[in-house]
Amino acid sequence: QVQLVESGGELVQTGGSLRLACVVSGRIPSVMSIAWFRQAPDKEREFVAGFTGFGSNTQYRDSVAGRFTISRDNAKNTVYLQMNSLKPEDTAVYYCAASPGYTTAKSVRDKRLYTSWGQGTRVTVSS
Repeated sequence: QVQLVESGGELVQTGGSLRLACVVSGRIPSVMSIAWFRQAPDKEREFVAGFTGFGSNTQYRDSVAGRFTISRDNAKNTVYLQMNSLKPEDTAVYYCAASPGYTTAKSVRDKRLYTSWGQGTRVTVSS
């Protein structure tokens, strides 16, 4: 099983930017699905962005498409989430999630797929 550690969350003003990082360690499978989720107070955990297939494509929830970008640095075993033009509704705890195998454009959004989760990093966007 892999271990995931997120960082980069903080308080930012509306319109600002943040870059979250997720460092992956442990027994990393040759094919691994990885994605970002978030959970706002009193809301369900929701999909934000993820890699599909064998990591060659990306998927985003509609409300962040065009503002957020998921990327990876394989040499550093790190996945990033660049967040631009932040809005108050982006306020949440952001989690990195991973699972062996590949995902489809549909399954990448299903939190039940993922077997490893980080502890989360808090993002607060002030209005």
